Amino acid sequence: MKSIILFLLVLISFSSCKKSESELDSEVLAIAMPAKKGNVDQVQFVKPVIANAEEVTEEPPINSSQKEQKIIKEANLRFETTDLNSTYNQILKNTTESGASIQNDTEGKDYGSIFRRLIIRVPSHNFDVFLKNISKGISYFDNKEISAQDVTTEYIDIDARLKTKKVLENRYIELLKKATKVSEMLEVEAQLSAIREEIEAKQGQLNYLQDRVSLSTVTIEFYKPVAPDSGITVSYGMKTWNAVESGFNSFSSFFISLISVWPFLLILGALFYFVKKRFKKKTV
Repeated sequence: MKSIILFLLVLISFSSCKKSESELDSEVLAIAMPAKKGNVDQVQFVKPVIANAEEVTEEPPINSSQKEQKIIKEANLRFETTDLNSTYNQILKNTTESGASIQNDTEGKDYGSIFRRLIIRVPSHNFDVFLKNISKGISYFDNKEISAQDVTTEYIDIDARLKTKKVLENRYIELLKKATKVSEMLEVEAQLSAIREEIEAKQGQLNYLQDRVSLSTVTIEFYKPVAPDSGITVSYGMKTWNAVESGFNSFSSFFISLISVWPFLLILGALFYFVKKRFKKKTV
């Protein structure tokens, strides 16, 4: 009987302890932070926040779209063709079907060939199909270079830093609303301006990477061999006349040169005459 009573006393005391702990937890959760009073020195409030505002170490969570691989694909092709226009039309057809666009179109002539160079931006999901289609009918490539650069880490890093900067920007905006003095406003606005410049720079980097990832760059150069120019078609009479004309031009140039140095020729002639006359006197 005593043991039963003792057990009931222990059970009652344990229940009262649990109840007191539960009541204590409820009281702690009910405590609210005291609101700031109106007569608070704003300088003392603003400056510590500015000093610690950039201590944002927690990065935003990475969503599923950020975890996807970001690959920059590029291709550089060069091959020979027998018909430049036909090849261009075929490439243009494949470009339209793939949803791509020609960014640059260059025509020119090298020694022994005429060529056309195209720079095409192709949606990345159509990159492999586009290369396969334009390669049909080509026996071999003088040059075929395909590259893929993984920029996933760089993209995620820039995106996370951008989001952190935006959180920091919101902090400064809230801080600006609480500032009452002109000096405080100017100080916060200066910090806010610097943060916004960093946000614009990060956004530009992110947009550039996204553009390179979403649109692949394909450079295609195709050429047609042509016979080099030669002098075989020039007749013998034409060659003779060219030689006579060249000789006349050379003589004219020489004569003009003599006219330009006539004072020196006059002096040399006088010296020659004087030396010759003295030499004759000595021999007599």
